[in-house]
Amino acid sequence: MEEISVCPECGSENVEVIRERGRELTLRCNECNNVWHVTLPRLVKVPLVVSKHEVSFKTFAELPEGEEISVGDIVETEEDEVRITGIELEENRRVNRARVGEVKTLWGESLTYPKVIKVSIYLPGGMTQSFRVMVPRDEEFAVGEVVEVGGYTFKIEKIKTEGKMLQNGKARAEEIMALMGHPITGAKARRSLKLYRGYEEES
Repeated sequence: MEEISVCPECGSENVEVIRERGRELTLRCNECNNVWHVTLPRLVKVPLVVSKHEVSFKTFAELPEGEEISVGDIVETEEDEVRITGIELEENRRVNRARVGEVKTLWGESLTYPKVIKVSIYLPGGMTQSFRVMVPRDEEFAVGEVVEVGGYTFKIEKIKTEGKMLQNGKARAEEIMALMGHPITGAKARRSLKLYRGYEEES
């Protein structure tokens, strides 16, 4: 069992469970040999709707009774890691935070499914070619980087994130909503991005 506490005597995290009876645990510190007891909170099953882009799945999260949950929190299910994007109470009322026992349904975004990002390439004559690409969430993109999408080689000139528009610097795919730029010739793309053609079930 992973570490769940710190020693109240010496503050060490080198702690082990030496006895477990239901929600009652007896722990021992391996640094100072202090022994103490912990009662784990009761877990409540809360309905959870998980989005993998345009496809949603119904599951549940087991959360500690009485604790507060907020939009932006990350919870784990048996198969996924999910960032909470919505909290629904009775009478379909939406809030940004609530006690677990008050929640009717949680809504969230899968953090294990790749991120889908819009790409806008500005062509001569005022035309814009748009694509959606599928990238790992921890991948980084930088302004000035040359990439290939759908047969076009283009330079990233702007990166739109959830909070701002970047005209320099870089960002992780997890934060990015769109990449924008003009096509270029005579330059080699650093990488080719995979077009998103709809939900793909993970193998």
